[in-house]
Amino acid sequence: MTRSLLAIEPLPLLFYQQPTLELAQSLLGCLLVHETAEGTASGFIVETEAYKGPFDRAAHSFNNRRTKRTEVMFGPPGHAYTHTMHTHCLLNVVSSDIDCPEGVLIRAIEPFSGKNLMKNRRRGMENEINWTNGPGKLTKALGVSMDLYGHDLTSPPLYIARGFTPSEISTGPRVGIDNSGEAKDYPWRFWVANHPFVSKFR
Repeated sequence: MTRSLLAIEPLPLLFYQQPTLELAQSLLGCLLVHETAEGTASGFIVETEAYKGPFDRAAHSFNNRRTKRTEVMFGPPGHAYTHTMHTHCLLNVVSSDIDCPEGVLIRAIEPFSGKNLMKNRRRGMENEINWTNGPGKLTKALGVSMDLYGHDLTSPPLYIARGFTPSEISTGPRVGIDNSGEAKDYPWRFWVANHPFVSKFR
């Protein structure tokens, strides 16, 4: 990609006001940027998963479950919902309307800027693909932590900017939700077709 970080600006709130399934696809190709004291690192989003809240058994907010962890999902769209799973921090984008707790998980990115910084954070991983081809991997590479819970993604230090438009988008069931009844079969996982940085099925 021949983009300059100088020309990159956060997407406006209007972008996040799309229906959740549309947002999950619109995020593909967008640039996820995190500015830190160590430097700026960024990557193009190549895989997402949509979670449609109250009626989605795979969602943390299923049945309008409102806890300290899910509180941000009941607020306005365009904010970061970070949570931990198996000690890994995962990053979600809050979507839909206030009091309609839905979100989109960022599952994989293709590194763009700050690659040396990403490599240092993913010490021991020589293959660039393994830096960011999973939701817990990409947050480590970008330095995203639980401290960003509730952050407004329309402003630094963590934000999403325009990137490229995928030529083809693939869709299928989400990953790691086998105990969610019929929801495990919903085709709400989206990825840039044939992209090498998309995570692997277990």
